Amino acid sequence: MLTEFSAVYGFEFDDFQRESCAHIEAGAGVLVAAPTGAGKTIAGEFAVFMAVQTGRKAFYTTPIKALSNQKYNDLVLRYGIDKIGLLTGDTSINSDAPIVVMTTEVLRNMIYANSPTLVGLGYVVMDEVHYLADRFRGSVWEEVIIGLAESVVLVALSATVSNAEEFGEWLAEVRGRIEIVVSERRPVPLFQHVLVGRRLHDLFDDVAPTAVLDGSKVRGDVNPALLRVAKEESRGVRDDARRPRGRSGRGKRAHGHGSGSYGGAAHSDHRERSRYRPPSRADVIETLDRADLLPAIVFIFSRVGCDAAVGQVLGSGIRLTNASERAEISAIAEKHVAGLSAADREALDYDSFLEALLRGIASHHAGMLPAFKECVEECFVNNLIKVVFATETLALGINMPARSVVLEKLVKFNGEIHADITPGEYTQLTGRAGRRGIDTEGHAVVLWQPGMDPRAVAGLASKRTYPLKSSFAPTYNMAVNLVGAVGRERARSLLEQSFAQFQSDKSVVGLARGMARNTDQAARFWKQAECDRGDFEAYARLRAAISETETEAAKSRKADKRAEALDVLLKLDAGDIIHVPTGKSQGWAVVIDPGIRSANTEPHPLVMGEDRQTRRLTLTDFPTPARVVGKMRIPKKFHVKDAHARRSLFAAFTSRLADIDRNPERWRPGAVDEELAARIAELRHELQHHPCHRCPDREAHARAAEKALRLERENRQIETRMQKRTNTIALEFDKICQVLESMGYLAARAGSPDHDLRVTDAGRMLSRIYAELDLVAAECIRRGVFDGLTAPQLAAVLSTLIYEARRSEFGAKPPRMPDATTEQALKEVRAIHREVSLVERDFRIERGPDPDVGFARAAHAWTAGRPLAEILPESGLTAGDFVRWVRQVLDFADQIGKAAADTELSLTCREIRRGMLRGVVAFAAES
Repeated sequence: MLTEFSAVYGFEFDDFQRESCAHIEAGAGVLVAAPTGAGKTIAGEFAVFMAVQTGRKAFYTTPIKALSNQKYNDLVLRYGIDKIGLLTGDTSINSDAPIVVMTTEVLRNMIYANSPTLVGLGYVVMDEVHYLADRFRGSVWEEVIIGLAESVVLVALSATVSNAEEFGEWLAEVRGRIEIVVSERRPVPLFQHVLVGRRLHDLFDDVAPTAVLDGSKVRGDVNPALLRVAKEESRGVRDDARRPRGRSGRGKRAHGHGSGSYGGAAHSDHRERSRYRPPSRADVIETLDRADLLPAIVFIFSRVGCDAAVGQVLGSGIRLTNASERAEISAIAEKHVAGLSAADREALDYDSFLEALLRGIASHHAGMLPAFKECVEECFVNNLIKVVFATETLALGINMPARSVVLEKLVKFNGEIHADITPGEYTQLTGRAGRRGIDTEGHAVVLWQPGMDPRAVAGLASKRTYPLKSSFAPTYNMAVNLVGAVGRERARSLLEQSFAQFQSDKSVVGLARGMARNTDQAARFWKQAECDRGDFEAYARLRAAISETETEAAKSRKADKRAEALDVLLKLDAGDIIHVPTGKSQGWAVVIDPGIRSANTEPHPLVMGEDRQTRRLTLTDFPTPARVVGKMRIPKKFHVKDAHARRSLFAAFTSRLADIDRNPERWRPGAVDEELAARIAELRHELQHHPCHRCPDREAHARAAEKALRLERENRQIETRMQKRTNTIALEFDKICQVLESMGYLAARAGSPDHDLRVTDAGRMLSRIYAELDLVAAECIRRGVFDGLTAPQLAAVLSTLIYEARRSEFGAKPPRMPDATTEQALKEVRAIHREVSLVERDFRIERGPDPDVGFARAAHAWTAGRPLAEILPESGLTAGDFVRWVRQVLDFADQIGKAAADTELSLTCREIRRGMLRGVVAFAAES
């Protein structure tokens, strides 16, 4: 089949592509890790081809809607519209088709609901599977991987990660046979540069590791010219620091033109330093254009910075397109905004956006209107736009390669501080450079910044490390869905198999699977032990209980002895003469120092024995308690290292021993605890009167039962070992279940001896709510907080449970609710949030975020029908953020409506959909 599949492509497959497809054809799952643009989606498309050829279903999952749309269109062109479906949060096209493209969340929800659509599913492709590291949505990928039926062949496609073997090992643990195919070979070699002023320098003296076609680890030496630049710049800084400031050596710096006696020199230094300042953005573009390095993506870690950069370049008068290209751009732009009214276009400043496009310049970031972003993407892919100023989000997802990638800075704000980018981030960003089939090489350009160390840049470029770390964490919604689907114990076992647990302690995943195997084998042995005279399992457990109780009694005696031995040691004083029962120090000894450091530590008495040696003793030297049989004086200034002092003490000790009876009464072993003795007698009586006790085949049954009991004991030992390890995921799940049980979302299953849980009606409602504050939202429904609100009011209140303001959105005035009714509802929401937080505190669970009012007035206004031109300036949001948050409120309202099925509240949620799904929001959903 591989030959037939490859024939439709116009190029020869790479080795890793052929290897991946061969594994899939052989029926194995596969993890394919390869650089951006290497063509790893070939493996995913072959899985789709195999499904078509074998009459099975295939699901192709992606992390974002834009990728789903892109892949849907690709597959429709290949297989026809009848065979391909699309399912995203707001789009459903031909959902019963044999091949369905969907976002990963959709598949997760299908698994929890045990959807009939899963019947006949043979292949699941998880594109961009490294998204499971995403802090907010990463858990979904692991839920799908763990929850899919074992018969489904998994094809996981990942960017190059440094721990692909670890990830593949986990996949094999939870999915069975998974082959790992890793390719570090870039299809287009990548060369590294540093732009100093307006001069482009190679970063490496000879070759760069990323420019080696075979992917071998080649070390490149830093270009000596860059090292000289760094040295010259640092010398200038040192000289400037030594120069007096003004007349007194302090104050303002002299800048020439009569500003002091050092004016001429300062002016010269200023010119020298300016050589190393970053060039203007217009200069960067002109330099790249002269070097034939356009089109380029310039990464700026700020949305505002991206838009400002476009404005600066426009102001310079640069034009990078010809008349033919401008005509194409105009047609593409008109196609993408055709559904927008003239008023909306004006509110969105469409004319400025189009003017930049026509000059071959654009920005690309999450704050843009989706239609504008899609327009930029289409123009860029068609080589019509020459420069895109983008945030790092462009490095993930959409296929927009360029000839070169420019990094203005190697520092970005990570949400808390400005931190250096990591080698993994550098790899992701520069991976966009070099278009397969168009460019023979790609180029990464870093702008020189004052104080830059070229060796550090070379380190970033050389270390192609991108470790994949799980962000998996159980949630309330996940808990009720899993308990409802498979029961508490099975759910707990599934969570112990997560990649997060695997990374925390790899062996826990294997141990959990071992426990499952032991449980199955034990059930078979219990079947073999069945007896026609009675319940042989109960009889076998009686025998085991007697043995365990007798062992417990023996341990109890030993524990009593240890406790008494410790008590005696704690009471020792200097000069006490004792008998040491065992060890190298066995015999008589005199205590020099009791060795008691604190009440919480075990004493280590220093003694002198009959052999004149001094040594420290521990509790292990006293399996039976020591007995003090005499006492003697220890000199106050006795020093162990003083030979004369030791001889004197030993003489006194020997003399004192002569006066002591050396046959003290041995410590009599303690008797069996009366309660344990009574319990043993009771068990023996019950055993002798059990009907299976007189079975002629008793011992044959007992052998099978003992095998089952041995497996159960092994499971208990495994469980103990697992508990001693981190086991954080299962423990967190336990705490979440305790919260849910205390609040009535889970309840003990009637007649279940092992405290199994069932999902209550409230829990089933919660299972339909997927949000960070899911439990707070469910409590609001139960207590009627949302009842009686109009659609705009409900939209405003719901927004407080999902909205999270960006730092740049904080204004001088605190945001407010739109009216008194919503203000009162918010008070009730906050009260419930506090109550839930107190319960979470009791069970040591991290509380969720506080309700955020920042989007409430905008949500209310949009649902009420106010125009975009009025709302956008008031909201302080970009058009893209506004549309995204409206869509999230809309999606949340749909969840609330389903959770509160067949109520007035569900009808109000439908009104929210009718009110919100208009204008730019409806247009974004269709595009």
